[in-house]
Amino acid sequence: MLALALSFASPALAADEPDLIFRRSTVFKWVSPNDKLATYGVDDPEVEGVACHFTVPEKGGFTGWLGLAEQVSDISLACRQIGPIHFKGKMEQGDDMFRQRRSLFFKKMQIVRGCDAKRNVLVYMVYSDKLIEGSPKNSTSSVPIMPWGTNESSVQKCGDFIQ
Repeated sequence: MLALALSFASPALAADEPDLIFRRSTVFKWVSPNDKLATYGVDDPEVEGVACHFTVPEKGGFTGWLGLAEQVSDISLACRQIGPIHFKGKMEQGDDMFRQRRSLFFKKMQIVRGCDAKRNVLVYMVYSDKLIEGSPKNSTSSVPIMPWGTNESSVQKCGDFIQ
């Protein structure tokens, strides 16, 4: 019961809800919704100029339609610089950038962010975990912090923003 209460008391998502880009059916079902792959986009809430796209499997059938199916942990991730990089504040290595529930109670997907200060690269990792047993399946994407536009002297160093 304590675990159930804690799962509902978890803090809000690190980023806003993701934007659905598109879905494709992967398994046809006669009466209920198909299994699908869905691709979403999300902006990093703490680093302006970075967006990530991830693709997740979505279970169909009646349990998937009702939101009762436990989703699998196969998640791919790609993050890119989409404008000038600007850090909104200090951050810690491995901070959550985005979180999403993948089952009714105990499984969640997380995108976490870190900084490779030596190379001035932001590193994003997606994985899923479960209260009892997590999954080693993961995906990593890196975003080198590059000049944007004509103002090359404004490149920030991610190491300056790590606590």
